[in-house]
Amino acid sequence: MLTVDFDRMGVQPGDRVLDLGCGAGRHAFELYRRGTQVVALDQDETELSAVAAMFQAMREAGEAGESGAGGSAESVPGDALQLPFPDGHFDRVLAAEILEHIPDDELAMAELARVLRPGGTAAVTVPRYLPEKICWALSDAYHEVEGGHVRIYTGHELVDKLARVGLVAVGTDHVHGLHAPYWWLKCAVGVDNQDHPLPNLYHRMLVWDIVSKPWLTRTADRLLNPLIGKSLVVYLRKPESASVVA
Repeated sequence: MLTVDFDRMGVQPGDRVLDLGCGAGRHAFELYRRGTQVVALDQDETELSAVAAMFQAMREAGEAGESGAGGSAESVPGDALQLPFPDGHFDRVLAAEILEHIPDDELAMAELARVLRPGGTAAVTVPRYLPEKICWALSDAYHEVEGGHVRIYTGHELVDKLARVGLVAVGTDHVHGLHAPYWWLKCAVGVDNQDHPLPNLYHRMLVWDIVSKPWLTRTADRLLNPLIGKSLVVYLRKPESASVVA
């Protein structure tokens, strides 16, 4: 399940792409399928090992779009506050559901902008204000955990902070409208309650939706996205003459 639209980012085969805070690798795998030179970076080396293993499995299964495109895939341990790459190294940078976890988010944004080449594009996603606010109101355990969410962004706040590091917003989107009610259910019954039938039933519906893509749930998702889409996506461009403000 992807949060970012790579076509809106302008992703092309052979592009150097950073998946910043890649987690389990869902976006990195699709980038590899598209024949990019993807670098999946995360602090969690256990998750990175699983991402590296999937990259290898994709190569062996012929699922990587490397043929004639110069594609490659690499998993790199690293800190979003001190990225181990030179200035302007990447054509595209993706940061999906990571900034809400970082206390010094503006430094992370400055690093993201630094490693993006002038003229390059980025996509940043965070939990949307209203669905996230409801989760926080329903459950302290949802966010008061080690490595949990430390802030709730408004759309204007996120765009303004990214503008201060030299990135220009060129579009926004709201996605995963079907997922907000699932998290509200989880927060209402207890985020650690694995046995409650309501969120379990809803989760089975979400899995069915992801796998089967039936018209009913796809239509419902599109209708719900503007209202309660769980994630806000901001698409950005670094001007050709941009200078990064740390």
